[in-house]
Amino acid sequence: MTDPGGSPAARAKDLRIRIARHRKLYYVDDAPEISDSEYDTLERELAAIEAEHPELIAPDSPSLRVGGEPSDAFVTVAHRTPLLSLDNALSPDELRAWGERMERAVGGAVTAFVVEPKIDGLSIALWYRDGLLERAVTRGNGTVGEDITANVRTIRTIPLRLSRSIAFVEVRGEIFMPRASFQALNAQRAEAGEAPFANPRNAASGSVRLLDPRITASRRLGGFFYALASVEGEAPPATQSEGLARLRELGLRVNPLNAAARSLDETRAAIERIRDLRGTLDYEIDGAVVKVDDLDVQRRAGATSKFPRWAIAYKYAPEQARTRIREIVIQVGRTGALTPVAELEPVVLAGTTVSRATLHNEDEVARKDVRLGDTVVIEKAGEVIPQVVAVILEDRPSGSIPFAMPRTCPTCGSEAVREEGEVASRCTGAACPAKRREALLHFASRPGMDVQGLGDALVDQLLAKDLLRDVAGIYDLGAETLAALDRMGTKSAGNLVREIEASKGRPLHRLLFALGIRHVGERAARVLASTMGSLRAIDEAPLEMLEAIPDIGPKTAASVKTFWAQPANRDLLARLARVGVRTEATPEEAGPAPPPDSPLLDKTVVLTGTLPGMSREEARSRIERAGGRVSGSVSAKTHLVVAGDDAGSKLDRARKLGIPVVGPEEFARLLAATIRDRA
Repeated sequence: MTDPGGSPAARAKDLRIRIARHRKLYYVDDAPEISDSEYDTLERELAAIEAEHPELIAPDSPSLRVGGEPSDAFVTVAHRTPLLSLDNALSPDELRAWGERMERAVGGAVTAFVVEPKIDGLSIALWYRDGLLERAVTRGNGTVGEDITANVRTIRTIPLRLSRSIAFVEVRGEIFMPRASFQALNAQRAEAGEAPFANPRNAASGSVRLLDPRITASRRLGGFFYALASVEGEAPPATQSEGLARLRELGLRVNPLNAAARSLDETRAAIERIRDLRGTLDYEIDGAVVKVDDLDVQRRAGATSKFPRWAIAYKYAPEQARTRIREIVIQVGRTGALTPVAELEPVVLAGTTVSRATLHNEDEVARKDVRLGDTVVIEKAGEVIPQVVAVILEDRPSGSIPFAMPRTCPTCGSEAVREEGEVASRCTGAACPAKRREALLHFASRPGMDVQGLGDALVDQLLAKDLLRDVAGIYDLGAETLAALDRMGTKSAGNLVREIEASKGRPLHRLLFALGIRHVGERAARVLASTMGSLRAIDEAPLEMLEAIPDIGPKTAASVKTFWAQPANRDLLARLARVGVRTEATPEEAGPAPPPDSPLLDKTVVLTGTLPGMSREEARSRIERAGGRVSGSVSAKTHLVVAGDDAGSKLDRARKLGIPVVGPEEFARLLAATIRDRA
């Protein structure tokens, strides 16, 4: 039975069909027929119908792209076929050598290739069943990845429903963050006092692996697809070219720069054409991928344990530019660290205008012998702030003198001291305005007390008018005072006062991080909060007790005790407590108890090497949530060693002591067992 014309169900169905059509026209065909505002109107109308009639929400509804509730963890999923990485070629000779190896592997000449831009993003496998998106899995270690379906659903360029229904399709591609989105995200993070992402690849990888899909939805990620890995219900393509055409036909975005080539000479020309366009693209590429076009030849070529023989990544050299150093300035950070920064004559690099480059520290300046007036080579190589990689000595002006780090703080004039074993000189001034500014921004940052709206410009105004002396003073700011500042007004002031009030209830670990105690990052703050439970307990704990806490150790413990020993800091903590800032851990900070049958419960685990698809910090966190403890060294008390790629001496010692060793796949299965037990 069909709904009568004009019913909510009929209208919702019609809207979904129209939205899907216009989505494909915009993202896949690059031939939009309506304006962005008209498209948004369609989505808003559908969202309004679904809000009034939740039973009409379909699996492919655009309303699902806003993201659902946060998850506790990602489930690991085995790939149907391995998702291998690619071997690299760095020169035409290496490309030709690859071609010769491949022809030996198949026993004949190969004359058809496809050249595709190598997107610098995150590899992904998508499963569609009966046309609907069923699962999205990261590459992980190539055999086992993580299920990030909830996050991938929020990416507008990825269809929730294919343009036609097929029994089953697995496609593979790359998720990336456009340069414009990356710049906007880092601007937001800077405004909030947060550290910027190093490059769009890291930003994309971090964004799809957030536990809260709503944040992923705000990051405006994109995706291109390059392989039809599996198809059931219709004949598979015979060539890579046909596969790309099929992907496009199904509504999946395929890179328009893909090119066919009939020889390795033609592939080199295509590689160069893509390289020449590199700076004009709104996404990062770091090379081009060359593939054999014939899929039967691909199957005959096979793969090594790490790479397919029928494809290779031709990597481009990092983009560089020449410019001149106008000035070398010193930035003073939150901890008082003095960092030299080169002010440059503006130059275009990787599609953006660059006018500053980090010089890192005093030793780096001396090693490269960077001087005022030098002509230098700068390189992004994925970094947000470009770096000086070389000095053009033949262009050095006569009479130049070596750069010398100042021995006093350029902001307050206090002595700058470089402690033994450190690379940075630090300002010793307790009341240094630069340190105070950075401390305030750090306190209000998202990982800290998350005071939305208290960014650089406002902090500068408050400091200039002497309205804010330290972080406790934030809680004395009133709406009337704030409204009188430039570009604030009554509404903005009211919003900020509410943000300040809300920050009082943040968990204890957020406060510990926000205080800026040296060596206490987000991880150490969480450990201190969950282990000690309150500021008072931390204050009263002997140094030896703090040193014994896993992940704290002597250096961090000593820093914590030094912080508490300062009368000014004790007064600051007392003032924060008086205005109502939480000083005790929340019940949630300790986290849920690990399942009693967790395979890692009460086990001491040592990590060595690189785990594909998982950072060291993530692995540590998951082990602890499973009831285990991570140690930095192998001993007779170690229960298990997890060995990734390039494992070092810890692996050798484990074997000598007869301690069990597992690789990334076995480790993933242990974590998956823990998640299943909890479920």
